[in-house]
Amino acid sequence: MIRRLLLLLASLLAFAAPASADDIAVAGRSVVRVVVIQFDENQEVSDFGHGSGFAVAPNRIVTNAHVVAMAQEGKQVAIGVIPSQGAQATRARIVSIDPARDLALLEIERGALPPVTLYTGQLDDGAAVAALGYPGNVDLATARSAEDYITPLPPTRSIGIFSNVRPINGITTLLHTANIARGHSGGPLLDQCGRVVGVNTLITHNQEGDSTFAFAVAAREVVAFLQQAQQPFQSVATECVSMSDRLRQDQERADADARARAAAAATQAEQARQTRERSLAGIEESRENRLAIAVLLLVLSLAAAGAGGIMWQKDRLKPAKILAGAGAALLLLAIVAFLSRPSLAAAEEAPPGNTVAAETPDRFAGHNLCHFQADRSRVTVSPTSDIPLDWTDGGCMNGRTQYARNGDAWSRILVPNGEQNVSVLEFRPGNGEYVVTRYALDADTMARVRGLRRGVDVKACTPDADARTILADQQRDISAALPRLPNERLVYSCEHQGTAAAGQ
Repeated sequence: MIRRLLLLLASLLAFAAPASADDIAVAGRSVVRVVVIQFDENQEVSDFGHGSGFAVAPNRIVTNAHVVAMAQEGKQVAIGVIPSQGAQATRARIVSIDPARDLALLEIERGALPPVTLYTGQLDDGAAVAALGYPGNVDLATARSAEDYITPLPPTRSIGIFSNVRPINGITTLLHTANIARGHSGGPLLDQCGRVVGVNTLITHNQEGDSTFAFAVAAREVVAFLQQAQQPFQSVATECVSMSDRLRQDQERADADARARAAAAATQAEQARQTRERSLAGIEESRENRLAIAVLLLVLSLAAAGAGGIMWQKDRLKPAKILAGAGAALLLLAIVAFLSRPSLAAAEEAPPGNTVAAETPDRFAGHNLCHFQADRSRVTVSPTSDIPLDWTDGGCMNGRTQYARNGDAWSRILVPNGEQNVSVLEFRPGNGEYVVTRYALDADTMARVRGLRRGVDVKACTPDADARTILADQQRDISAALPRLPNERLVYSCEHQGTAAAGQ
């Protein structure tokens, strides 16, 4: 008992870490209640059952096959799907069913839901997990009428730990300690990043005080089922890291890079200093040598002139002329040697040697292909494929979207109408880094951000610098309304591909 309490406490602490980015609550928007009603010949309700499910596409729901088993047995059965927020209930039909895996795929008649992402990576034993769904015992305790069963409500959350993988009749299941009850069937089992790792399907019997354990159909089985049903879905395999840890790691990386650049600059400065000192020493030596040569030539010139004068006095005119010419030549050479001494200023013109590569703001202008950097990113729902990116030095992205300058980076905040999330896109043309940061917001915050977005006039690319400045001010107002921590951060490293893109 004590051991189980300690494990539960550990899982609580694990889920408390990324408090400012509640990915479990975000995933809860995709969870639905699945209601199955059977009618008799007089169209009276003869049987009723319900479970849970989650969206893998805007109009497609995954649940357990046993939740909708009545729909397979008779024609007088209606399947209803009640979302966790917003829209009212809608009818649904079975698209595909796999009794062996206990999985079913439903299609809703109207409305749209945000899809969740399946986690296809390795789940470590002892990892914290969360179950979302609509347990019947909670409904019995809180429902005051049948109307409450078809009213949108957030799903119930329970947390625990993943124990290990257990095969049941050839199907891979996950054994875990998150509390589930009847009604949880078909609901998702999530990791800390809100990715689906399994579908809750059954619990062990509690006899004579035995602990209760739960089983979830593993995500690998869900993937196989959806592929057989030809149903597209979102999946990621990157590890789950809290946003705080990822940002801290990125800051440490940036600090290390800054220290490396500072060390390289210091080394370069020292090399330049030594080069200048060597140049000065060489110049001083050359000046002294030239001066010595000039003095020697001057002495020889004077000696030749003196000898020429003696020859002149002795009427030996020819030798006198030769010596006089030699003296004049030596004097000229002495003057040239003196005047040709290298200047001390030449030391400043000496090549500095190797230089640290500097960021060039325009070297990514044109076509680029940006590659996902898993070790710097936190992924919960988004695909991570390469991104083509066209850029101009005026902040025009892909020939249609104007970015605003923010220091050495350019950014644009996207506020969609049909989704409850905001994306901040940032490109650094100095080093080719492209970052996508996403915030999952509640309805009130989303409404406030949309109100701020309506004041933004610049939509398409523009050469007007004043308009870009106004855009930057407006984006700062939107940024101030966002939470401190995002839910996702995708970092890409861009590789320049070719000629400049069209646009402003």
